[in-house]
Amino acid sequence: MKNFSDEELVAKYISGDDSAFEELVERCLPLVYGLARKYCGDKDKAADIAQEAFVKAWRNMNKFDATRSFRSWLFVIAKNTALDWLKKKEEVKFSSFEKNGEEESFSESLIDTAPSAAAVAEKNLLSDKIRNIVEQLPENYREVVSMRVGEDLTFREISERLKKPLDTVKSRYFRALKVLKDIIKKEK
Repeated sequence: MKNFSDEELVAKYISGDDSAFEELVERCLPLVYGLARKYCGDKDKAADIAQEAFVKAWRNMNKFDATRSFRSWLFVIAKNTALDWLKKKEEVKFSSFEKNGEEESFSESLIDTAPSAAAVAEKNLLSDKIRNIVEQLPENYREVVSMRVGEDLTFREISERLKKPLDTVKSRYFRALKVLKDIIKKEK
C-alpha cells in the first residue's frame, strides 16, 4: 500500500479494499491534526476535529473527483470542520445577571432559540419529500439506504446484517444513490 498514490488508494477503497482507507488515514492524520491544531489551539479538540474530518471524508469518498488531489480535498474538509467548530465555540460572556437564581449572559436572554414556525414547517415538508422519494426505490436498495443513513451503519455492518457480500451492499447503495438522483432530477 505504501507505493500507491493517495488517489490510487481512494480508487482501491471505493473498489472495496478497506485497508486502503486505513493507509490514507495513516498518511494524512499528522497533517490534518496539525491543521486542526492551528485553528483551535487545543490538542484534544484538534484530535476531535481531525477524527470528524476523516469521518466526513469517508462518508463522502464516492464524491471525490479522482482528477484532483486527495490531500487538497481532505484539507478543505478539515478546514471546514475546524471552522464549524469555531462557529460553535462557546461565546465569551460580556455581561451577566441573575435570573431565577441562575446566571445567564445578557446575549442569551435576548435570543429566542426556538425554531420559527416556518422553519419547522419547511423541515417537515422536506422530510416528507425525502421519505416519499426513498419509498420509490426498489426494496433491496431501500433497505441498504435506510440502514446506512437512518441507522448510520457501516457497509460491513449492513453486509453482516443482510448476510450479503460487502461488494453487493456497496453496489446497491451506490446504485440507490444514482436512482435517487434521477428521481430528484425528474421531480424538479
